[in-house]
Amino acid sequence: MLPGERSLTIRLGPLVVVARDDSILTRRMLYTFTMSKDWKAERERWENETVAPFVDRRPERRESFETFSGAEVERVYTPEHVEQQAAEGGFPGEFPYLRGPYPTMYRARPWTMRQIAGYGRPEDTNDRLRYLIAAGQTGISIDFDMPTLMGYDSDNVMSFGEVGREGVAVDHVDDLAGVLDGIDIGEISVSMTINPTAWAMLAKFLVVAQERNVPWSSLSGTTQADIVKEFIAQKEWIFPVEPSLRLLRDMITFGAEHLPRWNPVNVSGYHAREAGATAVQEVAFTLAAGITYSEQATATGMPFDEFAPRLSFYFISHSDFLEEIAKFRAARRLWARIARERFDARKPESMRLRFHCQTSGSALTAAQPLNNVARGSLQALAAVLGGAQSLHVSGMDEALAIPSAEAMKVALRTQQIILEESGVANTIDPLGGSHAIEAMTDRIERDAKELIDEVDERGGTVECIESGWFQQEIADSSYIFQLAKEAGERVIVGVNAYREDDPGVLPFELHRVAPDTEERKIEELIAHRATRDDAAVDARLAELVAVAQTDANIMPATIEAVRARATTGEIVESLRAVFGTYVETAVF
Repeated sequence: MLPGERSLTIRLGPLVVVARDDSILTRRMLYTFTMSKDWKAERERWENETVAPFVDRRPERRESFETFSGAEVERVYTPEHVEQQAAEGGFPGEFPYLRGPYPTMYRARPWTMRQIAGYGRPEDTNDRLRYLIAAGQTGISIDFDMPTLMGYDSDNVMSFGEVGREGVAVDHVDDLAGVLDGIDIGEISVSMTINPTAWAMLAKFLVVAQERNVPWSSLSGTTQADIVKEFIAQKEWIFPVEPSLRLLRDMITFGAEHLPRWNPVNVSGYHAREAGATAVQEVAFTLAAGITYSEQATATGMPFDEFAPRLSFYFISHSDFLEEIAKFRAARRLWARIARERFDARKPESMRLRFHCQTSGSALTAAQPLNNVARGSLQALAAVLGGAQSLHVSGMDEALAIPSAEAMKVALRTQQIILEESGVANTIDPLGGSHAIEAMTDRIERDAKELIDEVDERGGTVECIESGWFQQEIADSSYIFQLAKEAGERVIVGVNAYREDDPGVLPFELHRVAPDTEERKIEELIAHRATRDDAAVDARLAELVAVAQTDANIMPATIEAVRARATTGEIVESLRAVFGTYVETAVF
């Protein structure tokens, strides 16, 4: 070897290969040599010669090992299990975006830390948002109460007992202004968890911005808005499927024209997974919804590349650490291919799957609730290793109540420790190249693609909603998982294993909503109606109904109704006569 040359040594089982240098050419040659090795035969030899006699002396803990979603986990993964990654490689920020949507990922910009907040009256939630911002949160997320979600004003008989309990009560634009009081919405990213009434809440947000002289071009954030997942999983809807899709279509196309930094929809798999879907179903059903929204928008004549860069996605980070990391990577690669092959995408940003992530609420337990800190930490780490753009860590007390301020701070500190202390954000896709991760990524992508093909064969997303096929698939998966828990085959620490007969006193105080919240909110709503111009409200609502009866974009008329101080309930009721209501086909 000449002076200055560096050698490269690779050990392939019993074989040692020494190269004279470590140049790119040499590495490629050695990689080709590595892949040409008969790894299947080598693994079978290892199983017979090394594993079998060892297992005879020390049996494994169970006959087979599975992921949280029920997929078999191999004893060991080798290059034989890796198909697509070996064939195509890929770098972050380049098609198919397997290793991340951006070239530098967290080295340039950390994920947005976005703990959700929402309860009581607007000023209550405003206090919580300011508390989190002061603690270092980099984006805000607003949770709305059930009446607001379902289009009922606080004084509606259907709202009784629910006002401000599971989110903040927002009846009109001034309520939303109160939620955001003192918060610079031109600087901080705002996410709103709202679905059947999402278009009306977005209109309120835009009016708040205008009345604060904040240009729409500077607004960044997301309306969750994904109505498909409501029909298949969360069950919060108002109008039938087609008019509901029309409202979301109008949000997407309006946003493409007027809101360059706003994500009009968070296409969500989170809720299907919480309802019992597997990781594969979560990916497939989410991307199927994304396909449907894209078809709705392109049907207006708007090119895919014009709106697709602002589509965002929303996944859960559940308990199976490796499977979740692989799931995020598989979803990115599969969406990139769908965008290019199905919608003829040309812009790189149209093919990038960007996603918000939340750790699993259903994985949290009321038993031994401090264990939930560990669960949230591992799930958050999986989200980061999988390349999330935004993250919410569920509070340790969420199995018992709306999270307390202290629980939210612990959840936020969890994110900050991962970013600042763990080192995992210093390099991009740190588990890329792991045979286990790559094999699971390939498997999830392949199986999700097959499910999307089945959706197409069954007539598309709308047909699968109305026939109950999505709902049945999720229910079946949920049932299988529940049986495994009850049989002890799926261990949940503190619930069906390592239980404590005497749980003792809770180690923290639970959050409580003030008992007079509903009464005070109703009084404020009555005062609001007394001070506005009712004739202007009626005129704007009539204009809204007229637009709804055409195929024109409904957002401008909604904005004007909101500006006149119409309430959410009034806007929804005016459209119910046009669109009707939805009754689900029962699935047993």
